[in-house]
Amino acid sequence: MSKHSKIGIKGEQLASDFLLNKGYIIIFLNWRSGKKEVDVIAQKGDMLVFIEVKTRSGTALQYPEEAVNKQKQHCLKSAAAAFSEQYRQYKNIRFDIISVLMENEHVKEIVHFEEAFH
Repeated sequence: MSKHSKIGIKGEQLASDFLLNKGYIIIFLNWRSGKKEVDVIAQKGDMLVFIEVKTRSGTALQYPEEAVNKQKQHCLKSAAAAFSEQYRQYKNIRFDIISVLMENEHVKEIVHFEEAFH
């Protein structure tokens, strides 16, 4: 497994733990439908949250959340639509980003952007 993949997996685990500590219920990690994928699908109250996790290490040229561009947002919305077709009981949804910044394999910062885009 590449170093990049290991960092991504570590970031997703850190994000999941972070969400659990904030009272979220994790429904799925790395949910897939065909080529569509969502890093974390969680629930808080009656809100279903589709979460993109971006992790960077060292002195990256951009903050992790800046990598969630319009194309990535479109892909996440498409995945959410596919999920909603299968699980119709969820009515309220939102899209969040969790940014994980690592330094020397230690967490430097975790930032949760609620309602990051619509």
